[in-house]
Amino acid sequence: MQQPHDLTVAVLLPCYNEEKTIGEVVRRFRETLPAATIYVYDNNSSDLTALKARASGAIVVREPRQGKGNVVRRMFADIDADIYLMADGDGTYAPEDAPQLINTLLTERCDMVVGTRRGIVEDAGRAGHAFGNRIFNSLYKRLFGRDFTDIFSGYRAFTRRFVKSFPAVSGGFEIETEMSVHASQLKLPVCEIALDYGRRPEGSTSKLSTYRDGAKILWMFAMLMKETQPPRFFGAISALFLASGLVLMTPVLIEYFETGLVPRLPTWVLSVALVLLSMLMAVAGLILDSVSRGRAEQKRIFYLSMGSAYFRRPERLPVAESDVRAEAASRAA
Repeated sequence: MQQPHDLTVAVLLPCYNEEKTIGEVVRRFRETLPAATIYVYDNNSSDLTALKARASGAIVVREPRQGKGNVVRRMFADIDADIYLMADGDGTYAPEDAPQLINTLLTERCDMVVGTRRGIVEDAGRAGHAFGNRIFNSLYKRLFGRDFTDIFSGYRAFTRRFVKSFPAVSGGFEIETEMSVHASQLKLPVCEIALDYGRRPEGSTSKLSTYRDGAKILWMFAMLMKETQPPRFFGAISALFLASGLVLMTPVLIEYFETGLVPRLPTWVLSVALVLLSMLMAVAGLILDSVSRGRAEQKRIFYLSMGSAYFRRPERLPVAESDVRAEAASRAA
């Protein structure tokens, strides 16, 4: 049985054209977490990202499939550790905050800790990103729950059982959204801590496209809702078809009751077809709800089978000094 100080830590840094920052990021992670192994996954960079990462002491692996989601899926599959810490290679997340994330993961017994971003409005002066974050975070709360306030943060700590039970379907920047929905669906223990969010250095540019990646994230919201909440997803489609059918059907029925004739037969056929489609969508939602629940149960069982050492022996976890004093006072009483 491993003790907490024996737990292996892997620092995961997905990178694409970050030669200006990756060397410094790796160096600071090595100073902050000297016992951790640092992995840089180079996603087809056309600059010296891989060379500078390797020169700074990181293990460098190339992932040819373009997109952050593809990189994260490869990292989670390749690397075996007890604790995983994921950050970006652009220097916006401070490596010095890593011990706080790991300590929160251990002491709060969470499976994922998210470092929410302070000062995101100043992200290279791109206020559009901050506005989009607010919109998508509000939408997430309405659709999937209130577990998270910053679903797009790339600074996260995970347990092994989260990493190895996470399906990782996404291919791009929507991967963080998928992680959040995975945790919300299975009701995994999660935690958030607020951390400072820095600005990119001069000459370093963001890879995030406001409109293209925003559309991908919105599409991922729809797909994840279809997979995890089919009654709501197909119920909305059913209601749309039903409303359209009734709107088209009403004047035809009024005319029929007044004259006994149906002169607009194509409109009547279309309206009836829309009502039938509405019923079909409603039935599909009910059937797929059972399928979704079965899949969630299977994922939950697989997640529970991935035991984690420091959860089996809670008495070996680091204990806060205030808790020790409280325990001693209760025994004395």
